[in-house]
Amino acid sequence: MKAKSGRLEPSRLHIGDLFRTATVGLRTRKARAALSTLGIMIGIAAIVGVLGLSESSKSDLLEKLDRLGTNMLTVQAGTGIGLGNAELPDTAVPMIERIGPVIAVSAVSNIDAKVYRTDLVPSTLSGGITVKAADANLLDTLQGSLASGRFLDGGGYPTTVLGAVAADRLGIDEPGVNVWLGDRWFGVVGILEPLDLSPDLDRAALIDPDAAETYLDGDGVPSAIYVRTTPDQVDAVMGVLPATANPENPDQVEVSRPTDALEAREAASDALTALFLGLGAVALLVGGVGIANVMVISVLERRSEIGLRRALGATRRHVALQFLGESLLLSTVGGAGGVALGAAVTAAYATFRGWDTLIPTISWTGGLAAAIVIGAIAGLYPAVRAARMSPTEALRTA
Repeated sequence: MKAKSGRLEPSRLHIGDLFRTATVGLRTRKARAALSTLGIMIGIAAIVGVLGLSESSKSDLLEKLDRLGTNMLTVQAGTGIGLGNAELPDTAVPMIERIGPVIAVSAVSNIDAKVYRTDLVPSTLSGGITVKAADANLLDTLQGSLASGRFLDGGGYPTTVLGAVAADRLGIDEPGVNVWLGDRWFGVVGILEPLDLSPDLDRAALIDPDAAETYLDGDGVPSAIYVRTTPDQVDAVMGVLPATANPENPDQVEVSRPTDALEAREAASDALTALFLGLGAVALLVGGVGIANVMVISVLERRSEIGLRRALGATRRHVALQFLGESLLLSTVGGAGGVALGAAVTAAYATFRGWDTLIPTISWTGGLAAAIVIGAIAGLYPAVRAARMSPTEALRTA
């Protein structure tokens, strides 16, 4: 204390002095400090990473929906009650084309054949590749694209276009080779990029309908019809498609919107996001308990320091601020490290998946704020306990 005008002024603790005293424990016990910040770091990294990946995934989904459109519908044969397996009639495609808001219609039909890289493979091994007869306008209707080569152009020639998965399983990365399809060779003229709205076609070998009828006894019965409508009439078209495709048995027709599956997958991803956020909160709580434990032990180990500082004029408030500041520094360092780690994980995974890296502001600001709050709560009891020690008790028990 310092005398002035006959009165004693209380001693003051400047910000610089507070910072130096608060870092004493961190500088002298580096390993312990690092371990105590680890829990906070993991918790904050989990929160930032989960929110960042969720936001990046949603951005990618919205980009896909904008690119592919939500105006495509799939018509397939269902199973009528008591009627067994149903089939779409041959007239389904021309009837659907008569619906006003329909922009494009394309059909595929299943072919009973297998595909091999060579004709020497036993017939029991198919590799899970299906064969489908596809209309020439299928790629335009699906708004798909080719990885290489060209699409089917009619004419009934023994040629095929492979889906992305089918080409990979056959070990084919360029057109110009032949595959053993059914009982004869078919030339590969194209390979598709993955089709987000029709993943079943990724595992298929597509052939011309005339070629299917000529070489593989195809019956031309459509197994799936893809319908592209005007965007503002999707629901209306969905309502009339069953009766239009199969007027006699509309209950045997199933109409779906492929983009609904993408949105459902994102909803499932949101549930997992909530789960991982809960795990991150638990890790953050564990980190806070760890800091509190370290600070309590630090108070017990540094009783002599506390007693000496009190004997030299430090007030209880000074001692409390020292240990509270140490706890806040531990949590802040852990929070900053967690934000950096979570951002790095988000950027790495988003780059791997081809997404734009998006880290919401609320994730890192909220993470840092949560770390500071946890640090303040964790350090409150040890700080109060240290402040309540009398100088004589602290020096005597040291």
